[in-house]
Amino acid sequence: MSDAQTDARRIAQDERDRARFEEEALELSDQVYRVARRLVSSREEAEDLVQETYARAFRSWRSYTPGTNLRAWFFRILTNLNIDRGRRVQRTPDLQPIEEGDYYLYNRLEQDGGVDDEEQVVERLSQDTIVQALSAVPHNFRDVLVLVDIGDFSYQDAAQILDVPIGTVMSRLHRGRRILKKELAESTVNGGES
Repeated sequence: MSDAQTDARRIAQDERDRARFEEEALELSDQVYRVARRLVSSREEAEDLVQETYARAFRSWRSYTPGTNLRAWFFRILTNLNIDRGRRVQRTPDLQPIEEGDYYLYNRLEQDGGVDDEEQVVERLSQDTIVQALSAVPHNFRDVLVLVDIGDFSYQDAAQILDVPIGTVMSRLHRGRRILKKELAESTVNGGES
């Protein structure tokens, strides 16, 4: 038998093995989708995950050992891809759009006849105004604002002092800053009217 005949037989066998692999793999598609649907939050994400799983499996079909559990092999690929997806999401910064409330002072000043110069706004804010605005912030949020923004404590230190999780410190700080910003804007606008 010549080398050409051996190569032709090997190629033909390789094609038969790949066709058998693809048939068996496609029979699992409903099961793979059901598991993917439980791993992610939306139908679209599940479909993308299944597509990535099949693309990776078909690219590396030779690494599958015939006679072993193909279903388990597919679910391992699916699980690894889902873990990778989760890591990518964690590394991606959370880009939140600027909300209308972030422009509260600007909008209020604009409604009242034009945006004032920054120096005039700062002049309107006295120490008493700031203390008064801070006292209008609910105490759970105010405690975090005082510790982190005024006391320069880290989130971790503030969490230990207040005996709350660090995530609670972060959310209270965010909400507290929003409330304080609104109170200061109100004081500034109302201070300009007197």
